[in-house]
Amino acid sequence: MKRMRIAISAGASGIGLAIAVSFLEAGAQVYICDLDETALADCRLRYPGIIAVKVDVGSPANVDAFFDEILAGGGHLNLLVNNAGVAGPTAPLEKISIEDWQNTVNIDLNSFFYCSRRAIPMIRKSDNGAIINIASNAAFFGFPLRSPYAASKWAIIGLTKTMAMELGPDGIRVNALCPGSVEGQRIHSVIAKDAECRGMTNQEVADEYKSQSSLRTFVTTDDIVAMVQFLSSPAGRRISGQAIGIDGHTEGLSLKMGV
Repeated sequence: MKRMRIAISAGASGIGLAIAVSFLEAGAQVYICDLDETALADCRLRYPGIIAVKVDVGSPANVDAFFDEILAGGGHLNLLVNNAGVAGPTAPLEKISIEDWQNTVNIDLNSFFYCSRRAIPMIRKSDNGAIINIASNAAFFGFPLRSPYAASKWAIIGLTKTMAMELGPDGIRVNALCPGSVEGQRIHSVIAKDAECRGMTNQEVADEYKSQSSLRTFVTTDDIVAMVQFLSSPAGRRISGQAIGIDGHTEGLSLKMGV
């Protein structure tokens, strides 16, 4: 009997939810985790086939309990999508609090470690196993006013390449996806904070963000879902250790800061 494919996606809204839904529709058993009760409730209501669990991915104990639950259900894990993330503060480095720095790095980087270390033994038992780390095009450039976010995303690339080397002999592929600005509520919130910090209008900042891409546009969740599906399928069986930009070719993230 063919074993059920299981996919885990961190994040019950935006990119994480879109990825989870795509695997549900493909017939996989899907787990999704988030700390946002509202997002989880909405996910359960709209997609009852997804197992939505409240998890603080910044807490190793919470992550361990989550994976213990999957193991207890006899799960056969094929795919882990590390997608948890926060925008972090928007400010010059010297004005960022230690608490904001630590919180951003804990969610945007440490959570990938917490989840991966538990998922790897389970994925080793599967066929066509893969781990996909959602980074950012900020992993390719400096990003003024967003230092903890950029530092975390750069670190994810190093983590991804190292994991690919360690897990390659087991046939597990590990890749990082590096989206540009993704159309949706989150980027509009980031734009608003950036505009306030720099004394600009939201539209001016949005136009500047778009101008940094050769295609002069934001990307969509559908663009990211399509690449996740490709990389986790047999068609992507020879692709590992890559940091793949999905950003319309970002030329740079330099800002006219005025600070």
